[in-house]
Amino acid sequence: INMDSQIPNAVVFEALRENRIPELEGVVNFKREVSYGNSRFDIYFESGEQKGFIEVKGVTLENNSIAMFPDAPTERGAKHAMEMVKAVKKGYMGVILFLIQMKGPKIFRLNWEMDENFSRAVEFASENGVKILAYDSIVAKNSINLDRPIEIDLS
Repeated sequence: INMDSQIPNAVVFEALRENRIPELEGVVNFKREVSYGNSRFDIYFESGEQKGFIEVKGVTLENNSIAMFPDAPTERGAKHAMEMVKAVKKGYMGVILFLIQMKGPKIFRLNWEMDENFSRAVEFASENGVKILAYDSIVAKNSINLDRPIEIDLS
């Protein structure tokens, strides 16, 4: 398990550059840490006429092959989800990508018990056009690489 909170953004950025996220194929011209409204999203991208934002959440909590986020309350995370909805309403593509920083979990779930406000915000975002993705990763001693999509259960 990787615990460095800056790594997930770099891993997803690299996977985008290498075109390894099928849901975001053809993405070009991307930048890290771009402001929009009252938030700063992890990645801004363009794909043809489509412009969009990706917010990356690093997942380190796992129980019985279920990966969950968050592992602590996150006021900023809920704010990002709501800001992403505003961007989608203005024509941008919005993506929240949960990078599970380990191999093994079979499903990703929101951790409603830890942070109901964040979970409700992500559920709302999903219902309002924000794409929710979850990928596991291969973690080695000196590297971490995005691997496969994981089933998502937002309930």
